[in-house]
Amino acid sequence: MKPKFDAKKATVCGVSFDTVEENRAFREKFDFPYALLCDTDKQLGIALGAAADDSAKNAKRITVVISADGLIRHVFDTVKPAEHPQEVLAAI
Repeated sequence: MKPKFDAKKATVCGVSFDTVEENRAFREKFDFPYALLCDTDKQLGIALGAAADDSAKNAKRITVVISADGLIRHVFDTVKPAEHPQEVLAAI
């Protein structure tokens, strides 16, 4: 799927509450082709609605489409991995 996102000049990043080391291990284990950002203080997850507060163990899976001018254009509150990449490509 990465070439399709690249063709649309989209930057795809994953964000988790995991540490740098945990994200590195995930990328290596699954050959994950996108950047993984660490939100260890959970502030981004809280701001975007992926967690209610900093007591959350994990972030809820959501996708936020942000335009080149920095505006949130679409939020997917439900992510079904098999269908989701096509949904996101259609939204950008």
